[in-house]
Amino acid sequence: MEHHYFFINEILKGIGLGHFAHDYQAATHSWLIMIIMIVGAAALAKGVKLLPTKGQNVLEVIVGGLENFMVEITGPEGRAFFPFIGTIFLYIFVCNLIGLVPGFFSPTASLNTTLSLALCTFILTHFIGIKFHGVKYVKHFLGPIWALAPLMFVIELIGHLARVMSLSVRLFGNIFGKEKILGILFGLAGLYLVPLPILFLGILVSFIQAVVFMLLAIVYFAGAMEEAH
Repeated sequence: MEHHYFFINEILKGIGLGHFAHDYQAATHSWLIMIIMIVGAAALAKGVKLLPTKGQNVLEVIVGGLENFMVEITGPEGRAFFPFIGTIFLYIFVCNLIGLVPGFFSPTASLNTTLSLALCTFILTHFIGIKFHGVKYVKHFLGPIWALAPLMFVIELIGHLARVMSLSVRLFGNIFGKEKILGILFGLAGLYLVPLPILFLGILVSFIQAVVFMLLAIVYFAGAMEEAH
């Protein structure tokens, strides 16, 4: 069976964890990305000044734009959940991008990673619904006609569970496909720059999939905050 070369796998293999690294490469690369994000956030926070630099201005525009975009959909109440939305967007985007670097693997090309992200979003969505409406949140599942409430409850329950599959499979399928196509092209014509157009397309796909996941999560949060009709 063919094994791809990944730097983290080789490092862990050198300290006797080769089997673990091979079986859980999505997890090890996820840890790497978390370390990168934590170190990067600490470095950026340390460099924050009252009189912002050009780099700080750019970051403030990006973060402010994402926050305003969310508030426009959810209303001011949704601002409290922006840290989750911002973090999940950056995490997915970096996970998608790192697979474009030879010797690294995109954790989002594993269904385990995308499913865990979808489950976190699913759980937080209903936590928000209960926080805003209490026991009355159940009305979201019963529909406007009480005679049809049992049927509507089953339909709504299936629809909400389908969100988990939609979020996880969409992200996994796109990134897994990108990884496979790039792997094949590099193997066949890596020395002749043929994969370069696919690399640029991969960057675009990485960004779009992070945005789609973020946007769907915002829409689900907004729906949970709305009053049941």
